[in-house]
Amino acid sequence: MRQLIYDDSFELATYDIARDCVTHMKKNTCKYLVDSLMFVDMCSLAGTGMLLAFVIPAGRAGGASKYFLGLHRHDWGNIHLYLSLVLLVLVCVHLWLNWAWILQFSKRYFGRHWKKSLVAVSLAWIIVLALIFLVVSITGM
Repeated sequence: MRQLIYDDSFELATYDIARDCVTHMKKNTCKYLVDSLMFVDMCSLAGTGMLLAFVIPAGRAGGASKYFLGLHRHDWGNIHLYLSLVLLVLVCVHLWLNWAWILQFSKRYFGRHWKKSLVAVSLAWIIVLALIFLVVSITGM
């Protein structure tokens, strides 16, 4: 099995992992691995999110400790951020591994206008994410 050489480029390492996953494993095994990692990552994100929202106080401590399991609230925030970045990479790999299915479903569901429909659905998701980012930026949530 080829050794993965880690470079300063995170994208290069991610691409090599995805390519190795497809070339050295059965595709279904690779999909199972990626989906399992996504599940664990989403559960971890939910756990750290609840921890930050309900367990560790925000703002001034006011007598309450901002530490949980020896880590400060900001450390938990960093862990939450890194888990979300890992999830973003895993979602991209998941989409890449399932791209053939996405195309076939689009062709079957949307008929001869499948390309326009796939672009429209993709743009709709981008607009929704941009609106969420805008609302969060304005309100400071």
